[in-house]
Amino acid sequence: MNRILTIYNQLFVLWVVLGGLAALFYPEYLIPLKGYMEWFFALTMFGVGMVLNPHDFVNIFKNVKVIIVGVIAQFTIMPLAAFAVAKLFSFDREFSLGLILTGSAPGAMASNVLSYLAGADVAYSVSLTTVSTFLAPILTPLLTLTLAHTLLEVPFWGMFFSVCRMVLLPLLLGIVLKHLFHEKVEPISRIFPAISTTFIVFVCALVIALNNAYLPQIDTWIFAAAVILNLLGLFLGYTTGRIFGFDKLKKRALSIEIGMQNAGLGSVLALKHFNEKVALPAVIFVFVCIFSASFLVPLWSRSRSESAD
Repeated sequence: MNRILTIYNQLFVLWVVLGGLAALFYPEYLIPLKGYMEWFFALTMFGVGMVLNPHDFVNIFKNVKVIIVGVIAQFTIMPLAAFAVAKLFSFDREFSLGLILTGSAPGAMASNVLSYLAGADVAYSVSLTTVSTFLAPILTPLLTLTLAHTLLEVPFWGMFFSVCRMVLLPLLLGIVLKHLFHEKVEPISRIFPAISTTFIVFVCALVIALNNAYLPQIDTWIFAAAVILNLLGLFLGYTTGRIFGFDKLKKRALSIEIGMQNAGLGSVLALKHFNEKVALPAVIFVFVCIFSASFLVPLWSRSRSESAD
């Protein structure tokens, strides 16, 4: 069973491509599922709470300085970069807002897996993702409101309560249940990474299905903007680690953490509080992250034995 789940997760790119094709040709089967997105995302975050190890929280308190640096970098570099890229390309209001919302999301849980595969500091990556996720109910709506209030009306409190319902509460519930019933929940906790994979595939497919009318408007500039945003996050994350004297593994982890945003959350918030077109940049960003990770992970993985960059 474990091997099947592992293979399923490793074929993530294939599932995303197949899901996207299904959405293009059979959108009518996916669109009715829009109302269940919040529940699916909450289930995913509950699963994250179930697989978190108490040792991960010990690492947070042991390395307060590097955590603070990482979290500040997370919530400044990507939101400002997204704002700058949207201005640079002069996108319309919906695409600009979608890009800013994607940049204002916390780090993606997938970054922890990528950090492991790339030979980065996994404990640091998990700590950063955990802290940024807990801060997301306040910072994601606040940053979106600050940077995008001139584009469309940004419902701060609506987004705040949505993130609390979809992220904070299920995450805490998962952590508490694992602490209280560790031995009983351990066997079922193995399926949650596969659930996360399924959710991202589902979100990508649903957003494509909902945006069939807008797909002809997508040109190479929108993809170029997503690529630039991703590369800026990776580069500036690594540079931040270098400036603050992080070791090689922490620099890699910070680079991946900042470059790989939780686009799933961005998509759900866009669909919940704005419209389908606002969600599209987040899905494009997912594809870009998959593409860049396919190059970055093997490159860093081959250099694990090096003592310094």
